[in-house]
Amino acid sequence: MLMRTDPFRELDRLTQQFLGSTGTWSRPTPMPLDAYRTSDEYVMCFDLPGVDPQAIDIDVERNMLTVKAERRPRHEGDGVKWELSERPLGVFSRQVMLSDTLDPDGIRADYDAGVLTLRIPVAEKAKPRRIAVNHTDDRKQIQA
Repeated sequence: MLMRTDPFRELDRLTQQFLGSTGTWSRPTPMPLDAYRTSDEYVMCFDLPGVDPQAIDIDVERNMLTVKAERRPRHEGDGVKWELSERPLGVFSRQVMLSDTLDPDGIRADYDAGVLTLRIPVAEKAKPRRIAVNHTDDRKQIQA
């Protein structure tokens, strides 16, 4: 159902983690993703702890799903001296190519406890269905 769009994304993530760089709008940091399918929908969960829900953008153009988010630094006021800052800041992004078996018009998004969950319905044409078999009685055709 999903196709990876950038084979070097994991290498970029590790490099950014070791160098401590932050993502920008032109070079965003990748965000972790889990994905699974149930019988009626495809579910994707993105880790975005500490991100304001208003700072999350979800776009679908053709079959390309793009999720972007920005974690901004917290302003605690004057006179605050930071002792440690390990949580990454900046822009995070992930692009996923959706297959034709999914219905991008029905995407639902929920954000809870730092996890963005997208639910994409499986298109009707991709759902299993039973085909009825018509039966004609050969004996009636012979008698006529």
